[in-house]
Amino acid sequence: LGPDGPSLGGFVCPATVVTTERWKLGQLRPGDTVRFAPLADDGSARPAIVDGGILARDGDVTYRRSGDDNLLVEFGPMQLDLALRMRVHALMEAVTEADLDGVTDLTPGIRSLQIQTDPRRLPQRELLDAVRRTVRALPPSDQLVVPSRTVHLPLSWDDPATREAIARYIAGVRDDAPWCPWNIEFIRRVNGLDSVDDVYRTVFDAEYLVLGLGDVYLGAPVATPLDPRHRLVTTKYNPARTWTAENSVGIGGAYLCVYGMEGPGGYQFVGRTTQVWSPWQQRGAFEPGSPWLLRFFDRIKWYPVEADELLELRADIVSGRFVPRVEEGTFSLAAYETFLAENAGSIAEFRSRQGDAFSAERDAWEAAGEFRRAEDAGAAPAPAVEVTVPAGGRLIEAEFAASVWQLNVTPGEQVTAGQPLLALEAMKMESRVPAPIDGVVQRILTRPGAQVEAGTALLVLAPREPSTP
Repeated sequence: LGPDGPSLGGFVCPATVVTTERWKLGQLRPGDTVRFAPLADDGSARPAIVDGGILARDGDVTYRRSGDDNLLVEFGPMQLDLALRMRVHALMEAVTEADLDGVTDLTPGIRSLQIQTDPRRLPQRELLDAVRRTVRALPPSDQLVVPSRTVHLPLSWDDPATREAIARYIAGVRDDAPWCPWNIEFIRRVNGLDSVDDVYRTVFDAEYLVLGLGDVYLGAPVATPLDPRHRLVTTKYNPARTWTAENSVGIGGAYLCVYGMEGPGGYQFVGRTTQVWSPWQQRGAFEPGSPWLLRFFDRIKWYPVEADELLELRADIVSGRFVPRVEEGTFSLAAYETFLAENAGSIAEFRSRQGDAFSAERDAWEAAGEFRRAEDAGAAPAPAVEVTVPAGGRLIEAEFAASVWQLNVTPGEQVTAGQPLLALEAMKMESRVPAPIDGVVQRILTRPGAQVEAGTALLVLAPREPSTP
């Protein structure tokens, strides 16, 4: 990922390439194959060692190998626990204060801290020893207090831009998804709420605590409600959207995210807000030298605006005329745990109702064949068919494995070189396939939603008939 602010990954990474070999990645192109060879700590080839990448364990703290230039420190079990996030923050501050020569970046997650180094200056083993000593010296969790601003941001509920993204998904990806045609109704259903008004009230009543920044890119916040009774849960789109409007607001799992830029996505929409990233210059709401709007442990508090008003606010925040209201404060883990204990009964009741609704939704998916559909999507594609191409014509083939998102032409249509014929979608990216020559669409060999492999025949172009003088 580029240096565009704090960066949290969104993909499972079972392997990484060591720093001295990364130049090879720049030589790859569609159709090439890659083979990974395991290396020992000294860079020599060795038989694969299945150790889970674990370098050490101290109590509930696990230290994992992350290539030769990163150390991943994980706290506790794999669950949403703000106490674990506070320990991550305390470690990040302690490592920053230690000012270790060779540490180049720190990326905190929900229950982990990834420490990036220059391995020539700070070998991984030396870093591991230093970090283990630092973890042992951290204060008890119940003593942790961090700055926590309340940032009031506008939210255009069910914004037209989110409706457009859903419509494009229905038209080009799949029209039978359980979350279509309206994400908010889907959120209501899977959380066991009586009406979409309950979804509205829950979102606007909640205080969303920012736990991470840079959800893949551009300082995008990953946030969850402080009150567990406000934690709406959802599944993500599958397959993902190929288009999402900039600053759309969505919920995936138990987390809320603001999309930093226009692009793909998978969270269920609730609306749209103002920019959380300033690409060119920092002024107004954006502090000098900090292109991202929010900080760790900020509390996002939404207030409703109409879609037209939001467009004006979006223009104003860029120019520096609009600065969101910010209230300074702190977050105390001890006080928060007291709140949870005082409201344990109603929190448990909410979670039980939510769990029942989510299970009912899952059962409905199974009955409707949703899981079989996922299995079918992973099945091998149909064998190639024999295609006849007229003299002077061209066969258009897929250059990589993808799904057909959109057809832009019809049989018999005349096209010019460079004109889009169809669009493919892979890994949340949309790729247009242009006509290589002037011609006539003789035959279309695919359909929207079809799964294709590299080399799959998509379309036959015939040469244009010469014009009569």
